[in-house]
Amino acid sequence: MEMRTPVAKGWLLRGCLCVLMLLAVCPAQSQKTYGVHNGRMYISLSRTMLAASLDSFIRRYDLADIGLFSFLRAGKDDSVRAAGWQVEQNDANGIRITKSLQAADNLSSPESRLRLTGDNRSFAVRFPAVSANVHYGANRFRNQLPYEVRNGQARFFLRGHVGARVVALSGSFNDWAPDALRMTRVPGGWVARVTLPAGKWWYKFVVDGDWITDPDNREQEDDGEGNINSVYFRPNTVFSLYGHSDARRVYLAGNFNNWRKTELAMVKTPVGWELPLYLAEGPHTYKYIVDGTWIPDDRQAEKLPDGQGGFNSVYRIGKPHLFSLKGFENAKEVVLAGSFNGWREDEWVLRRTTGGWELPLTLGPGNYDYRFRVDGRWMTDPANPMTSESEGHRNSFLSIGANHTFRLAGRPNAKTVYIAGDFNGWSPTSLAMKRVGNDWVFPLHLTPGKHLYKFNVDGEWIIDPGNKLWEQNEFGTGNSVIWSGQ
Repeated sequence: MEMRTPVAKGWLLRGCLCVLMLLAVCPAQSQKTYGVHNGRMYISLSRTMLAASLDSFIRRYDLADIGLFSFLRAGKDDSVRAAGWQVEQNDANGIRITKSLQAADNLSSPESRLRLTGDNRSFAVRFPAVSANVHYGANRFRNQLPYEVRNGQARFFLRGHVGARVVALSGSFNDWAPDALRMTRVPGGWVARVTLPAGKWWYKFVVDGDWITDPDNREQEDDGEGNINSVYFRPNTVFSLYGHSDARRVYLAGNFNNWRKTELAMVKTPVGWELPLYLAEGPHTYKYIVDGTWIPDDRQAEKLPDGQGGFNSVYRIGKPHLFSLKGFENAKEVVLAGSFNGWREDEWVLRRTTGGWELPLTLGPGNYDYRFRVDGRWMTDPANPMTSESEGHRNSFLSIGANHTFRLAGRPNAKTVYIAGDFNGWSPTSLAMKRVGNDWVFPLHLTPGKHLYKFNVDGEWIIDPGNKLWEQNEFGTGNSVIWSGQ
């Protein structure tokens, strides 16, 4: 059975499992069962459950704060009881704990879910419109053109349902409030206008209390917990190709969609072809494909080599970051390459200046590795002390829009300190922290959500002594936890 309310990934548990009433209970022979029975949530765990499986269960449902590891392994139930759970079983076979669902007028309300789970993080954190994970997006509607945008307002339309009494629009733009944005009845359906910045937005319609996706919108997304939401991309640019009125099909392709040739179909207009698109900040290379023939945009002045003897057009969004290399006045060529362009060596050539070389390059929020190539010889940025390691190469490291600075205090005698976590595949020596006084620091851009990390101090792994939030891992040594809101 499908849930009718939109929930964000990772919602289900924050100290309780209230939403699991809509999920199937695990088979009796499983080492873990969970669900709702007689108005109470329950968790049952076997004594023979592997540590890795228990850790995965705790991570998936954010249960680190109720001490399941200590209870199952050592019988310590203090944290479990402090979180409001009752112990119904604690013997050689396993444990079973339960907790009241509490009273709520409407368990299908997202607000009720947040109240029951005790998770007060905003939906804006769960569903960020602008995220390093969202590179581009185009709308696909069945029976109409994409929602028009006037003066920053997008016009949402629900076809039919003319007999409904109340229809509301709910989404990531209003924290999924079920009745805050009432729609207006118009001939053939219902309409609402919402002021939206550019980006990716999730939404549903609430028709007389029932949550439904947009039947005209082909863009839908599973939130990871079996719930489907409609997706709308508020565009920030329009690609336009003039002429070619005799063409049968025209597509747009670029580095933003891995050059997939038949994914982004353009729409014919009286003067040519166009496609509104949301693009993340950064430099974007692209071409048009007209009846199978690739052509650059003749209206876009900036172009880069395409590696096949031709050129790609370039479109930039955002503020540029100035890459500079001092000295090397006698060099013939200095090239910049990095993770932002697949380490291509023929794209970003620095220009000679008095005393060195420089290149302004637009990059969106994120973490990047890069190096300079001076007359064929690779080197890190001597002006940047932040480094990372990838495939045996030491690279310069740059975080654009860093939203968190990791700090390890009180280790003045340490020789090397690294930060590692799920954001870099737990590589133990890839992100070298910088000494500032007696502290070690490293600024990083974190995507929204939960992140696990540790410090590697002279080869010894430690959790963050300045962060009280941590959870157990499969090795019994723990990981520090941080929540990022973008």
